[in-house]
Amino acid sequence: MILLGPSGCGKSTLLRMVAGLEDPSVGDVFIGEQRVNDELPKLRDIAMVFQSYALYPHKTVRANIEFPLKVRGVPKAERAEQALHAAEILGLAEYMKRKPGQLSGGQRQRVALARAIVRKPAVFLMDEPLSNLDAKLRGDTRTELVDLHRRLDSTFIYVTHDQVEAMTMGSRVAVMNAGRLEQVGTPQEVYDRPASAFVAQFIGTPPMNVLPVGLLGTNDVQVGIRPEHLLLASEGRLSGNVYQVEHLGHEVLVHAESTAGRLVARVDPASDLPVVGDAVRFDAADHHLHRFDAHSGMRVS
Repeated sequence: MILLGPSGCGKSTLLRMVAGLEDPSVGDVFIGEQRVNDELPKLRDIAMVFQSYALYPHKTVRANIEFPLKVRGVPKAERAEQALHAAEILGLAEYMKRKPGQLSGGQRQRVALARAIVRKPAVFLMDEPLSNLDAKLRGDTRTELVDLHRRLDSTFIYVTHDQVEAMTMGSRVAVMNAGRLEQVGTPQEVYDRPASAFVAQFIGTPPMNVLPVGLLGTNDVQVGIRPEHLLLASEGRLSGNVYQVEHLGHEVLVHAESTAGRLVARVDPASDLPVVGDAVRFDAADHHLHRFDAHSGMRVS
């Protein structure tokens, strides 16, 4: 389950309520069939992975991974065996004698994951664990986490503001805004049928074009169009002037200023492309239009 939303929307607070580090003002927290509102964090059978790794700098990788088992009083030989198994899952076996300061950011993140895995918790809570990594390493670690989730068959609750992580990793996505849950669904459901204009503009790269009230609709409806559905058309219903053309190899993004505000269209690089300064027209098939109530922002049929 991915908790997705902008900074300050309540994602980490919700995660901390599940962990028992914050008390919910209303409602119940269940882990499995057990209500845990009054349980101490250490009794909730959860493991948390932080953005900052939170490793002990003076301990070796082995000692860091073993630490949760040591606290529980697990015998030394059993601790060593379980720590090695967790390290092998994440490709850390050769680094067991090193200290965190001798590791790269990606390796430290994997040590933090191994320390969580070794506990075999009912729930893994992950608070933006990849945000400190560079782009390539983030992509590689995303793949590792998806594979890890499949192998462990455990519940992961994963906080991020990165909608690419949400779309590629999530079984389900919960989109949050200003402390409220806007929509819950599979990544494809949230992308194809956003429940509100906020979700429509938060999910997708580039985000959905949302037109002013009255354009391509009635005066009580805003219309949204995904960039891949906004087509260059000589007789199109929307007009504008191109101010930027982004060549991304597999696709081209055409940005235009119009009476509808700024519009972005995703265009085939093999097509006849406009250049900066060109006057262009756009259109979209009616079945690709998304409609949102002008006042509430919620989706309407």
